[in-house]
Amino acid sequence: MLEKIIILDFGSQYTQLIARRVRELNVYCEIHPYNHLPEFDDTVKGVILSGSPHSVRDENAPEVDLSLFHQKYPLLGVCYGAQYLAQKMEGNVLPSKIREYGRANLSTINNDHELLKGLSDNTQVWMSHGDTIAEVADNFEVIASTDSVHVAAFHIKDTKTYGIQFHPEVTHSLEGKLLLDNFLVQVCGLSQDWTPNSFIESTIADLQEKIGNDKVVLGLSGGVDSTVAAVLLNKAIGKNLYCIFVDNGLLRKDEFEGVLKQYEGMGLNVKGVDSKQRFYDALAGISDPEKKRKAIGRVFIEVFDDEAHKIEDVKWLGQGTIYPDVIESVSVKGPSATIKSHHNVGGLPDFMKLKVVEPLRLLFKDEVRRVGKTLGISDELLGRHPFPGPGLAIRILGDITPEKVAILQQADKIYIDNLRSSGWYDKVWQAGAIYLPVQSVGVMGDERTYENVICLRAVESVDGMTADWSHLPYELLAKISNEIINNVKGINRVVYDISSKPPATIEWE
Repeated sequence: MLEKIIILDFGSQYTQLIARRVRELNVYCEIHPYNHLPEFDDTVKGVILSGSPHSVRDENAPEVDLSLFHQKYPLLGVCYGAQYLAQKMEGNVLPSKIREYGRANLSTINNDHELLKGLSDNTQVWMSHGDTIAEVADNFEVIASTDSVHVAAFHIKDTKTYGIQFHPEVTHSLEGKLLLDNFLVQVCGLSQDWTPNSFIESTIADLQEKIGNDKVVLGLSGGVDSTVAAVLLNKAIGKNLYCIFVDNGLLRKDEFEGVLKQYEGMGLNVKGVDSKQRFYDALAGISDPEKKRKAIGRVFIEVFDDEAHKIEDVKWLGQGTIYPDVIESVSVKGPSATIKSHHNVGGLPDFMKLKVVEPLRLLFKDEVRRVGKTLGISDELLGRHPFPGPGLAIRILGDITPEKVAILQQADKIYIDNLRSSGWYDKVWQAGAIYLPVQSVGVMGDERTYENVICLRAVESVDGMTADWSHLPYELLAKISNEIINNVKGINRVVYDISSKPPATIEWE
């Protein structure tokens, strides 16, 4: 029986971070929107109420039926969650007289309480709220304060209910992880046994029970998620897993052949399908980014369906869906706003009559990598940068032609090879070259040229939701620029993108 913590999401930007911190402490947890409540059963060992961009004083503030879990399970309210508990239990929440954002220190701490055991005097925490708890009910006891916030933390007497007005999940709360560990172990009594090994064992057993002797078809992309999903399924059902790796003509240079060889070396039952021309034909003359994405998605499904029909009696489609995809697909229109939809959540076209199996749907990206390492997948595959599903099509601004793809592949290979040889590849979260629909004048030898521009992009990030541009050394950028201009015919200028996300996105389309 998998014990778990339920995190109720009121729309905070930090909700996923709470979950990741809990997972880092080897405790399984699930995020559920406050308005899509899960079943509260014996597997639930505690509940965390997240923060929110809303005020509890708003007319349409998020609300939840506390009677479903309060006093039935240990409960921790974080920021909005704490204010919500106070407000609903005869306390009073008012606008702060001073803005309570940023670093603060707990000037008083009652370490007698399980939640705060071991926290240092004057420990630094991170505040982020416009309201404050001004009054609490008689059965509340204040267990921590800062110089400006009297009720920084509280406990409801004779219960296992706590509230804190700061964010323990962010690194600026220096002992936040200890506080969360106290809640999980001291308050909830969890055993902290959710590890990559335990996940692998239980997932393989579940897959074997669910799938039996049925056949599964899975589309490999060369990326981390589909690779780890394939290896897990392979361990569970062996040769009943049929992997298909489609060359859409929009992969990096030599990637199709190289990754296919790696897959075969891993013992996967994989078939490579060269469909480059089919994709190029579908993309001919299309410049609009969304139309390019839709054309690629449509052709991929057609190719994949053609190949799947060549395998007799396939019953299942394997997918590399991971937990952020699941969270965001459930959270559409509330509470969390999302920028993109996810192609691998929410079912299949009607003509593909397959059941879906998603062995990684419980995991965050960093957990997928840890599971992959435990499965023995090479660091080279696990350390690959994220690569967009539409491939180089959204790194070529404007229409797609095989000639433009070839130019970008050459420039991109020079870029990535230099990042690897210089030791920068593993310091960067994602990098790639972009082909711009801009021609500029140049001089090569005694002749003037009028050729295209390549833009280099490299970012640092944790999960891609936000990103900052990587400060690559000037010497390295100069070397890359020189090699691209000297070796890639059709390029006479190289620029570097120094935009952060937000306001820019990582990809250009």
